[in-house]
Amino acid sequence: MVSNNLKKGILCGVLGVFLISLQPIISISRPSIIDPYIFAAMSAIIQVSIFFPLYFLERTKLKKNILQYPGDSMKFQSQLNGWKKKENLILLIIIGISFSIVPILLFIGFELAKAIPSALALKSEIIFALLFGFLILKERITKTQIIFSMTLFLGLFIAISKGNFISLEFNMGVVILIISVAIFTFIHTLTKIGLNKNELFSTQIVFFRNLFSGTILLFIYIIIFPLENLWIVVDPLNFFYFILMGLDYGFSLFFWYKTLSYIDIGKAGIINSITPIITAFFAFIILGEVFTIYHLIGLLVIIFSIVMIVREKEKISA
Repeated sequence: MVSNNLKKGILCGVLGVFLISLQPIISISRPSIIDPYIFAAMSAIIQVSIFFPLYFLERTKLKKNILQYPGDSMKFQSQLNGWKKKENLILLIIIGISFSIVPILLFIGFELAKAIPSALALKSEIIFALLFGFLILKERITKTQIIFSMTLFLGLFIAISKGNFISLEFNMGVVILIISVAIFTFIHTLTKIGLNKNELFSTQIVFFRNLFSGTILLFIYIIIFPLENLWIVVDPLNFFYFILMGLDYGFSLFFWYKTLSYIDIGKAGIINSITPIITAFFAFIILGEVFTIYHLIGLLVIIFSIVMIVREKEKISA
């Protein structure tokens, strides 16, 4: 019989995958007057409003746990007040600055690459997770993982080149997306250190990340751009897209963390690998993008590579 946690993990994983899959669609379909900069700033501010109550509830729960479970009070105290340590404050600031850049790169990359190649390019995250895990967390990498990481890039190359290996069209959008993936995977790896030491918790990180990045982006926008441009924000249609992306991005993070709380990262990674399929479906329905045989071949190679990398990771952890 399937365990209750596995059922919850699969449900949260599927919901998270659905929301992640829609991000390129929402970004590309937004009104052209919304530039990537203000889109990133307003999306971050919307996410702050989402995660503040979740962050507050998590802090309240930790305070109650200190009283209810005195034997584990040191752990809960560490999670509650660990952010005050100098190294964690520096980490939160680095996260905020980095995620002032990453969303802008993502939105520019989505627009240049189009939805289907964007979804495929984002799957390069697992390769950077292996690389930074090895360099920073001293995690082991096997030859099998290296081989299938190269296979994953081959799948991406097939999909982007559309099988034309001789005169490959240079897709700058894909390059920008891969750079953004490298940045946020590096930051996630640093974040894992704080999480492993029980000095930070997930809703806290997401809240402060968006608080810092949203404040930085909006402040710089007001300084650089004419104040008249802020009328973009109050336009009902534009504001709808700010809310839509903020809700989508925010709840995709929420469901991802909930998935990890119910099932291990290996199963979660396999569930997450199907995002390009859903993105391709909505890209065809909403944006009119054509899903080619080369997209299909590249997609199958990428998913198979992710499954093999995750299986190998589970063997190492066993």
